This record gives sequence, structure tokens and C-alpha cells, in this order.
Amino acid sequence: MNDSAFKEFCLEVRGDYACFTRPEFKVERVSYDVITPSAARAIFEAIFWKPAIKWVVTRIEVLKPIKTMNIRRNEVGAVAGNSPIYIEEKRQQKNSVILKDVAYRIWAYMIYASPAERKAAGQESVMDENPGKYLAMFERRAKKGQCFNQPYLGCREFSASFRYIDSEEKDLMPAIDESRDLQYMLYDMDFSNCPKSPAPIYFKAIMNNGVITVPEPESEKLLR
Repeated sequence: MNDSAFKEFCLEVRGDYACFTRPEFKVERVSYDVITPSAARAIFEAIFWKPAIKWVVTRIEVLKPIKTMNIRRNEVGAVAGNSPIYIEEKRQQKNSVILKDVAYRIWAYMIYASPAERKAAGQESVMDENPGKYLAMFERRAKKGQCFNQPYLGCREFSASFRYIDSEEKDLMPAIDESRDLQYMLYDMDFSNCPKSPAPIYFKAIMNNGVITVPEPESEKLLR
């Protein structure tokens, strides 16, 4: 079915803290300056997701000035398995550079997942699916503030609140009056070739007057 059957939706997302970890830092957690497309997609998925569809983020509007802070947290330096973990032996203190008092307006639309993606999710056919049904389900859930799991901003302890933005809504909070070269940012993870070891996908993120335009999934601007 034609992907144009799916329309674009908008959410306003807020949180006291956020951490969108830069993968090049191996030990310490250092956040990107703004939310990444993959983290933004996860917020839409928390509200509505089905194996037949996937979300594509198109635009991110930064609504509050970018502010960072340093925190130090205790973490467990071990992976849970069959053997018990003795926290006192595996405890590690790690420094994190996180964002505080964040707000974004995120635009995204849903498309049908590829055959490989649907097969991996246990659903190989979408012939009987009605895109209008999915659109109505998401809109209804988002307007009521319903979600399958609590949306978060990079780390699960940094929960996010969200609000559905209607296309007719006026007097929206403007994006910040700032332009910045955000350098290369994580776009998403590619699970197509090796599901157990996904490859990162990056893009050159430019913020113009508080707005970041996100490339389409097949764009040549994505670095795989």
C-alpha cells in the first residue's frame, strides 16, 4: 500500500533531565546536545507500535535553551546471568554529562515495515491492514496521554511527559533562536545484516534557528 496514506504527527515532549549518550565515549556517559532521531522514535513507539509499522522522524524543534550538568552515579559493572551479582564487588562510580530542563517538538510519520522487519517481528503480511485504523489509534491514544510504557529521554530514569499537537493548534511555543553545527549524530541502528550486532547509522546534524531537519531513511546523507 502507498506510504502516502500515512500522515505526519507532532508531539511536544518535556523532561527535567535527559541523556542521549554519544557512542564514541566508552566509559563516561556524555549526552548529545539534543534528542537523537532514534530516541525521538522511541517516544512515538511508547504510545503506539505494531509489528507491521515503524516510525520515521522528520523534524525536531528545540524549545528550550541547551543546558548541561554533571552527575556521578553508582552503576553495576556486570551483566546479569545465571550467577548472582555481588553489588559491593561490582559497583562502579561513573560521571555523566546530561541535559536538564529539556523540551522538544517532534514530527514523525509511520510507514509499513519492510518484509524482513515484519518477519523478524513475527508478522509477514500486511495485506489486510488498514492504515486509517493505525492513524486513528495513535491519534486517540496520544490525545488521551495513553502509552504502552512510560516514554523516557535517553535513559529510563529520565521520564518524559508528552502532549499531542493538533494541526490546527495556534500560539505554539517557538523554537529557540539559535543555530549550531551539532556535528555527526546517531540516526539509528541498522539491524538488517546482523541482528545480533547492529551497525550504527549517523548523519550531519545542523540546527537552524532551533530546528533540525532529519534525513529520510534512504537518504544519501545517512552514513552507514
